[in-house]
Amino acid sequence: MDRRPVTLEEVARVAGVSRATVSRVVNGVATVDRELRQVVEKAISTTGYVPNRAARSLVTRRAGAIGLVLPDEDRTVHDPYFGRVVSGVLPVIRPLGVQLVLTASHEQVVDDIRQGRLDGVILIHTHDADPLPRLLTRANLPVVLAARPGKPVPITYVDVDQAAGAALAVDHLVARGARRLATVTGPLERTPGQDRLRGFREAVARHGLPEPAVVHGDFTREGGAAAARGLPADVDGLFVASDLMASGVLPVLRQRGLRVPQDVRVVGFDDSPPALECDPPLTTVRQPVEDMAAEMVRLLVERVERPDRPTSSVVFDPTLVVRESA
Repeated sequence: MDRRPVTLEEVARVAGVSRATVSRVVNGVATVDRELRQVVEKAISTTGYVPNRAARSLVTRRAGAIGLVLPDEDRTVHDPYFGRVVSGVLPVIRPLGVQLVLTASHEQVVDDIRQGRLDGVILIHTHDADPLPRLLTRANLPVVLAARPGKPVPITYVDVDQAAGAALAVDHLVARGARRLATVTGPLERTPGQDRLRGFREAVARHGLPEPAVVHGDFTREGGAAAARGLPADVDGLFVASDLMASGVLPVLRQRGLRVPQDVRVVGFDDSPPALECDPPLTTVRQPVEDMAAEMVRLLVERVERPDRPTSSVVFDPTLVVRESA
């Protein structure tokens, strides 16, 4: 069996480009046209090319590794959002021969980059009081944040239009006849929770409806169940700020004798696996997490390649996925 390593020349022939172009893609050069990059990445996947990371590190003086910094919380293990982020990151970094390092140790991240163990990091949903984004930006270290920063920080970030997503939920509930609306929020020390609540309230006011009930949650199934017990008995339209919370809300509504969607229509947020596991299947606002994660990697590679690059932001549009709960 031929176990000869695939060469850059072979990848170039499959992609129909020059060897130099393949080399630039493999080394994460930010100026490569996006469509051309995708053609090369497909050829790399087709041929099974594996970059020589040791040689590449000697040339570039880089670690060949990026960090994915997760919240230091137990809920990370159970939240499908984080698995979707990893699923979006891996297809982009694999052709580049870059390793992904998962960590929840915020204290070590700055040192890891300074000591050359990581080339840069993607931060996942920090809370407003977290000093890490400011520490990294002050040190001019490569970082991309997976959400709008809660405080003014000159940092590159990728997000979905959270407020617009909540407004989609409200518009759908109202179109289906709901008039007494309520929401189960996400954690309000994080910008996704803040923005989804803001978008919900603004949309309710735009429709001229009475002041909605607001019950606080924490993006967990258990938090959703606890919040559902505090909802008004006459609510007929409910926006739950995550699908995982909604999967905890629906059983409690049934226990209270409320039928979904006959008595109360329910819309979630994320379009994650729990939405399909709900009974009935959940109408939800989709955020394209995998595409967002891929964009985070591309922006991070650009910042590693050009540390002086100005900060930027990319905000994706949400969409509504209609199922049986509303």
